[in-house]
Amino acid sequence: MALSKIDVANMVTGEVPNANVATVGVAKGGTGLTSGTTNQFLKFTGSTTLASAADNAGIQVAGQFRITSNQTGDQDPLNAWEESDNATYTRIGSAITQSSGIFSFPSTGIYLIVWDIACNSGNGTDKSAGWEIYMTTDNSSYTKIARNTASFGATYEYKNNNLSCMIDVTNTTNDKIKFTVSGTNNVVLTDGNSGENQTAVTFVRLGDT
Repeated sequence: MALSKIDVANMVTGEVPNANVATVGVAKGGTGLTSGTTNQFLKFTGSTTLASAADNAGIQVAGQFRITSNQTGDQDPLNAWEESDNATYTRIGSAITQSSGIFSFPSTGIYLIVWDIACNSGNGTDKSAGWEIYMTTDNSSYTKIARNTASFGATYEYKNNNLSCMIDVTNTTNDKIKFTVSGTNNVVLTDGNSGENQTAVTFVRLGDT
């Protein structure tokens, strides 16, 4: 006679049958899986049970800003920023924001910051400059965390520069970033354009703090 159903609970040794539901534990051949949500994945906990996704797959936050016009001389902070709007640009996750050159983060985590700089020298005796990244963890006092420099040997000599750093944002109210230019004697220009990335900064959240 054909079976109308399989009594799984009673067929697996050690399992306690339920009148309505057959429960098969991990040790008896079950998977131990629980449901996740959209854009999540299942991960192994280190035991015999696979837990529901506690981690989101992929990068959760990424954004890019650029200088909209040429900036002459020292800048503290550099503040002629706009979020990139190239046809190919798409922000990932919640927006990183800036106000008067001070950048704030939408969530805690480890962030990679990459600053690409286009610059050129004008007339004058001082033809060097430094570009720096500063961070505050109390929304007040800033500490320099990255710096790069360039020297120019001719008038209107064009160069590219870059610097990068990784930061740990543990408090979205107090942890902020600013970008500065120093030592130019009003001779060196930091180049920008509202239609393309010349001097631009990229933020990528790599993972949890």
